[in-house]
Amino acid sequence: MTTPLRIDIVSDVMCPWCIIGYQQLARALEATGTAHDIHWHPFELNPEMPPEGQNTREHIIEKYGSTPEQSAQSREQMTKLGTDLGFDFRFTEDMRMHNTFNAHQMLHWADKQGRKNDLKMALFTAHFTEGRDLSDMAVLADVAGETGLDRTEALAVLEEQRFASDVRQEQNFWIQQGIRGVPAMVFDQKHLITGAQGVDNYTKILVQLTKETT
Repeated sequence: MTTPLRIDIVSDVMCPWCIIGYQQLARALEATGTAHDIHWHPFELNPEMPPEGQNTREHIIEKYGSTPEQSAQSREQMTKLGTDLGFDFRFTEDMRMHNTFNAHQMLHWADKQGRKNDLKMALFTAHFTEGRDLSDMAVLADVAGETGLDRTEALAVLEEQRFASDVRQEQNFWIQQGIRGVPAMVFDQKHLITGAQGVDNYTKILVQLTKETT
């Protein structure tokens, strides 16, 4: 019996390249028939973001020094990549970046029920496709409920900050491992790959790892 390949993915649901990279990896996993076990881990792109968030385009220009033209080109590129991978990016002029500490707490809770991947995908869609405010506890609880989780319990988890210390501890662990940007994927707890690498490159990585373990 083949042991599934462990894949640890450090990411944030505010990061478009995280869902692009994941979808590319998923295509490669399917194409190669690789048995796998994915573990998602928390990362906050904007831990100091105020509660009201910030306009996404303004944030990108301010944080990375991009021009409005570069920002528009990047959105166009990501939208096309998303379409090719079956993910619907709907960028708008009033889209906002928010802090995701509460979202990570809810994902931690969902993991205990074996539903972390489902909720992670739902949160990416809620932000990038539906334009919902993932800093709002009620919205997060709604998304959990729509995913088949208990909405009332989800809201209680957030209001109590039940898993705040667990999430902080896990975030700090990955920062101590040198993770400064996402997506960051660790294959077989040994091989770190950063950024969205494309289906072909992920396929080559999986094939190589399979050779190493046989």
